[in-house]
Amino acid sequence: MNETVSLPAPRPEPRGLFEAAAAMFLVGTLAGVSGLIGDYPVYGGQAVRYLVAAVILFSVARLAGMRPVRPTLRETALLAALALTGLVLFNVCVIEATRRGGPALVGTVLGTVPLALALIGGRPSPRLLGAATVVVTGATVATGLGSGDPVGLLWSLGALGCEVCFSVLALPLLPRLGAVRVSACSAALAVPLLVVAGLLADGTALIRVPTPPEAASLAYQAVIITSVAFLLWYDALPRIGPGTAGLFAGLIPVGAIATGAVLGLGTPSGADLLGAALVVAGIAVGLAPRGFTRRLRPGGSTRRSRPRTSVR
Repeated sequence: MNETVSLPAPRPEPRGLFEAAAAMFLVGTLAGVSGLIGDYPVYGGQAVRYLVAAVILFSVARLAGMRPVRPTLRETALLAALALTGLVLFNVCVIEATRRGGPALVGTVLGTVPLALALIGGRPSPRLLGAATVVVTGATVATGLGSGDPVGLLWSLGALGCEVCFSVLALPLLPRLGAVRVSACSAALAVPLLVVAGLLADGTALIRVPTPPEAASLAYQAVIITSVAFLLWYDALPRIGPGTAGLFAGLIPVGAIATGAVLGLGTPSGADLLGAALVVAGIAVGLAPRGFTRRLRPGGSTRRSRPRTSVR
């Protein structure tokens, strides 16, 4: 008589889980520190941010003794597309969406990143889809559906697509180039694109000497949000897969809430705390181990079915 015993499936690498969580939390802190550079030319400031980050990342590669790797034509095209969509157009879409609908609308739409990555990360299990839905709900509650018009919504959807490209376009690059090179090259390629956008939008006012608070904010964005968070995210992606990694995008509004509280920009409301709790619950559901089957056959022999995981 066959007997079926449920055993826990292996969890994704703890290192990848920690890196994905830390990266998305750090990205969430961008909302708070960006308030310190509200009057600085946007495109010029972002060009400076990515230039400094590229210098840091290439220096890290050199100090780590990484040998130079020349990207192939396909890899160069992917890097250019990554810089254009995941960095430059993402910033443009967020800026324009914020002007038309406010940050709440943008944050709510970006809260659907976990669901989008789960859907494109292969054949997601019902459990992973359910977890992503809970995370999306939590991000929506924490951010709040803001006011806005259809144009603002379209810009927000553009930002969502660019955020997905930030992960999807990097996946085929990471096995050969690695997280440091992908982060450094994409940041470097974004600089001239942002300069062109800034010249078109601001002309000669593209850049100016920042005030001390503006300089501190730009430095934080370059070092922590770009250099550190990019490295953490791109190292995590191949370890746990886009579907599982996408769950942690729900920590973006949590990071924003925490930063606002630390900087004295506001006390978290009940909706903020409820949304954060839902995000954490959704991530926990998504990371819960799945069972796999071991059949005990007559005569004491065993046969284990291949573990099925949500990461492909």
